[in-house]
Amino acid sequence: MKEIKAFIHRNRIIDVVHALKGAGFGNLSIVDVKGTLKALDNKEQDYSVELGTAIITEIKLELVCDESRIDEATQLIQQNAR
Repeated sequence: MKEIKAFIHRNRIIDVVHALKGAGFGNLSIVDVKGTLKALDNKEQDYSVELGTAIITEIKLELVCDESRIDEATQLIQQNAR
């Protein structure tokens, strides 16, 4: 078993989850996190006084799958997170 972690914009996570579940991947964890991904638009961006920088709320996706399906899972994530 291997674990894949991906940081994804909030507005794109649902497509990724549906694609992964549709392909039979079920061991998913989804967590709201603050991060420094490039904001897609100004509405998505906040300023963190604690960090002294611009941040966005993004999603951390964790997926556990068989080693033989790593390439399939990463392709699904990349295709659907764009």
